[in-house]
Amino acid sequence: MQQVKKNLLHILANCLSFFLSLIVITPIFVLLINSFKTAGEANSMSLALPKVWMVENYKTVIEQGKLVTSFLNGFFYAICSVTIIVAVVSAAAFVIGRNREGVNRFIYYYIIAGIAMPINTLALMKVMQLLQLMNTRLGIILIYAAINIPLSLFLSYGFVETIPREIDEAAIIDGCKPFQLFRIVILPLFKPILSTLFVLNFMTVWNDFMMPLYYLNNSNKWPMTLAVYNFFGVFENSWNLVSADIILTLVPVLIIFILGQKYIVGGVAAGSVKG
Repeated sequence: MQQVKKNLLHILANCLSFFLSLIVITPIFVLLINSFKTAGEANSMSLALPKVWMVENYKTVIEQGKLVTSFLNGFFYAICSVTIIVAVVSAAAFVIGRNREGVNRFIYYYIIAGIAMPINTLALMKVMQLLQLMNTRLGIILIYAAINIPLSLFLSYGFVETIPREIDEAAIIDGCKPFQLFRIVILPLFKPILSTLFVLNFMTVWNDFMMPLYYLNNSNKWPMTLAVYNFFGVFENSWNLVSADIILTLVPVLIIFILGQKYIVGGVAAGSVKG
């Protein structure tokens, strides 16, 4: 009886997972199908297959939507900001995690308070103008790094506890200096959580819309999210082209997610260890 109940729950869980998957996959499938239709066919946004597959829609989008430039911009912002996040968070998590008392404890709680704190757009804009970072690539990269460091540190902080202190002691006895200890011994052990942070933060930066809208006024510096927004304003009646534009924007982040999903699960589970 207990086995039957267990099998029934397993079937129900699979059915629920299948239903939830359809909710996510169906809109993407609709966009994909309509991206190959003519403008007239795509207006209904139906699931019907196109009568003629208009592959040239993608050529039109790439040429008129400035997607090559916006792709390179978005990729540059994501890679640079994620590199800063990973470098800063890995070092901070190790130092704070190994010495959790006094000022280190205060610094940790001060930083992770940023998870709950809302972004004051007006104040941040004034700071950016004062530092002459408004409408610059460096400015938007630093904003992304600052916004995503709190949550990244929170995840990394718990992971430090899974690394035995005996490893530190053995390395010090062998003559390792503090920086050598971190770079040669500890950093390779951070691979699971750093892989997770890379994937999660890359997806966050790539999909962000608000920060470039506020702090980048030059269309030549826009990432793909703003390029889609601008493209929709010009071709709002051509749903086939809009769908193709959205699909091209989704492809990079989907690839990153598919390749890194195992690291997300493993890294978040490892980072959830109570410190």
